[in-house]
Amino acid sequence: MRLFLDTNIILDLLGERIPYYDSIAQIASMADKGDVSLIVSSLSYATVYYILSKYETKEKVKGKLQKFKIISEVAAVDETIIEKGLNSTFSDFEDSLQYLCAIKMDCNIILTRNQKDFKESTLPVMSADEYLLIVRKK
Repeated sequence: MRLFLDTNIILDLLGERIPYYDSIAQIASMADKGDVSLIVSSLSYATVYYILSKYETKEKVKGKLQKFKIISEVAAVDETIIEKGLNSTFSDFEDSLQYLCAIKMDCNIILTRNQKDFKESTLPVMSADEYLLIVRKK
């Protein structure tokens, strides 16, 4: 299973944001064991660094991102992604880039807390909690 993580999900994990942290921490543990693959856009790294460094030291945030990189794959936001995003029907440009990265990386599901932002998605879109419920039913 290839799971694309929207930026807010990464922030939940690395920022240990309650009440969302536990679910994404379980999914990160699954990735660490090789049970799932986590894919994130290169754009998310910059955004997460920017936001978390307002609350923690830059060194600590870099350390968290370095550890996270071990269990995740990075989808490059390249010229093709930018061009397609500029011409997409998504109302939010950044969300279109995230979606297009998920498509490019052959992801099965997009994990986000802002499902309404991905109305145009052809991929299933759900929260980390919803994903875990599906996994537990199997």
